[in-house]
Amino acid sequence: MINTKHIILILSILSLLPLGAGAITKATTSEPFDWSSVMDAIILVESEGNSKAVAGKSVGPMQITPIAVRECNNILEKRGSKKRYTLDDRFDKTKSKEMFLLIQSKYNPTNDIEKAIRLWNGGPKYSLRATERYYKMVLRRMK
Repeated sequence: MINTKHIILILSILSLLPLGAGAITKATTSEPFDWSSVMDAIILVESEGNSKAVAGKSVGPMQITPIAVRECNNILEKRGSKKRYTLDDRFDKTKSKEMFLLIQSKYNPTNDIEKAIRLWNGGPKYSLRATERYYKMVLRRMK
């Protein structure tokens, strides 16, 4: 059964599709991009929403690695911010989402949804082949 939330999500996703295109690409508005549906889908794929999830060095709702925390802190330092993330911040859903947004702001300034998902899974030098399964899983969770 489709409820109002599902309809809004579907319309949001469809509004991101360029006319005549078959794949989700990027936002084309000048307003701040809303990553919530992407982040929520990633959280479902990565941890089923469990903030205490641990899989090797990846932890928290978005399964963030120590390398990703270090990269976020490097980005913040280069931008002149005094803010820094700790390894424990990976267990906090809000801070995990902040780290996701920070990574996207550096490596995906055009807000390309496909790139965002693949980047989150495979890092800045991701391969299409290696991230294909993950990309499809996240898309399914978005619908």
